[in-house]
Amino acid sequence: MVNNKTSVAGVKGTPRVAIVLSTTKGTTLASSAELATTYAQRRQGLLGRSSLEEGEGLIIRPCKGVHSFGMKFPIDVAYVSKGGKVIHIISPLLPNRLGPLTLRAAWVLELPQGSLLRTETVFGDTLVILQAN
Repeated sequence: MVNNKTSVAGVKGTPRVAIVLSTTKGTTLASSAELATTYAQRRQGLLGRSSLEEGEGLIIRPCKGVHSFGMKFPIDVAYVSKGGKVIHIISPLLPNRLGPLTLRAAWVLELPQGSLLRTETVFGDTLVILQAN
């Protein structure tokens, strides 16, 4: 299990795909979220992709801010604290925009546009990251 408090950056054998759940709502935000934990993975992000499909996502960890410069599609973004609390939401983050720097964020979850509304994810919800099998 990958959790909110364990740092996975640079750990050999770290899973590259995870599931993100809301323990507050009992919903699945992403059933197949890629983990971006190295500098190169975080820098690449979603650049070069033409879309995110329903159930897909990107966990950028550690992360305190994101941008969508060079992206071709809008996304939903949840900034999450070390304890797993959603502390900021952008829905949607349009292409070629800069999200805020959020110093309390430990990681960021990027999802297809509309995912946060569909799952009713709001400020204060608790998210957990689980290792996908």
